[in-house]
Amino acid sequence: MKKVKIAGREVFPIGLGTLNMGDKSNKKDQEIKAIQTGLDNGVQVIDTAEMYGSGNSERLVAKAIKPYLYNREDLFLISKVLPSKASKKQLPISLDQSLKRLNVNYLDLYLLHWQVNIPLQETVEALEKAKNQGKIKAWGVSNLDTDDIEKIQTFPESGNCAANQVRYNLADRGIEYDLVPLMDKQEMPVIAYAPVDRHDSSGTRLTEQNVLKEIAEKHQADIFQILLAWSIRNGKTIAIPQSSNPAHVLNNVKAAEIQLTQQDLEQIDNTFPKPASKQPLALW
Repeated sequence: MKKVKIAGREVFPIGLGTLNMGDKSNKKDQEIKAIQTGLDNGVQVIDTAEMYGSGNSERLVAKAIKPYLYNREDLFLISKVLPSKASKKQLPISLDQSLKRLNVNYLDLYLLHWQVNIPLQETVEALEKAKNQGKIKAWGVSNLDTDDIEKIQTFPESGNCAANQVRYNLADRGIEYDLVPLMDKQEMPVIAYAPVDRHDSSGTRLTEQNVLKEIAEKHQADIFQILLAWSIRNGKTIAIPQSSNPAHVLNNVKAAEIQLTQQDLEQIDNTFPKPASKQPLALW
């Protein structure tokens, strides 16, 4: 299992997504246990956002990581600023609020959640300022396609864009056509959300595909583990599956041990071909 380089760090390739976590009081204990199960088994990356439950996710993460803060440097905390708050004036306020909810002094990575009407240049300058102040170790973006990544390349601070978080799974391979090659040139890793397409939003029914069943049986794994192993296969991707179930989290973590063979990958490509043309960026 190779670690993935991001923002000058090397981290475990499977992290924890926290969308929809922290919203229901009767589930919080289980959700905290799920996060801690990941941390106890090598996970470093925890992804959250001010948008998730209007801060509920960040508050939950704070409770989960509290016993681990003695070794803060081993954690890799990510949060995201809403596009409506990504201005020079509002971004510092949002960042301070996220830090307060997470009960930490800095974030390892702070992302623009998506881009709307505030100019990218202004947001990048605000992120750079936060980095220079020591409130974040690095900054990046989320849900941005090639045109916006190319735009960032024209900024003086372009080399500091540490990652792009996008939807990426076997049913959503569109980014492989042009976005991934562009990011590879900049040594910018993908942070893949929805890496197992668990709710089958694409309608592909991945868990029913015979080729994946056969590969899973070969590796004595389940299909979700094969999907995760596939998503991190190139050593340049961090997958952040979300689960509130400790057993599922442990299962996800073990997927990092699976090394798909060239034959496995060819079989998968035959059933789920690489994109042959530009595709719209998959969202949510």
